[in-house]
Amino acid sequence: MATDRKFCRFSRADRPVTTNEIPEGGLCLSAFVVLNPSGHEDRVLMGKLNPSEPWDHIGALDAERAQANSQGWMLPSSHLLLGEAPEAAAERILKEQLGLPSQSLRGPFVFSEVYGAKNHWDLEFVFLGERDQAAQHPAWTELRFIDVNETPRDAIARYHEDVLAHVGRWNPARS
Repeated sequence: MATDRKFCRFSRADRPVTTNEIPEGGLCLSAFVVLNPSGHEDRVLMGKLNPSEPWDHIGALDAERAQANSQGWMLPSSHLLLGEAPEAAAERILKEQLGLPSQSLRGPFVFSEVYGAKNHWDLEFVFLGERDQAAQHPAWTELRFIDVNETPRDAIARYHEDVLAHVGRWNPARS
């Protein structure tokens, strides 16, 4: 028996995708890199982005969003490029946002969130790694390991505390 359901499998071979099949609030596929010093999962490499850097190119943030989020701590992250595998996005983040030619990572660990009045969907690919020295890169005005247990929720930008909670680095009950 044929079904009248439209499953979330978007393939040109099945049928053309129409805009009304995408949630009104949009759908984002993003990669996050969570680095901490060996044995210190409560300390996570986060930065305050430099809004004068090309965040539209390296992190999918237009100038207005880059400026609005420049005062809070953010994880190195980006939307995936069209056709880009999550692993390739993590490698791109390491190079373009941290200046690291390589870094051992585990993952991806995959999480989904739906929020907002317009039903926005996020699919998050999170990669974990250990690094004992903070990277430095001009994309950030400040980049360091922060103690997430001592950092207030409102000091973290773009809801990245949710990503940290997914991987056990943030306890939402304490904030």
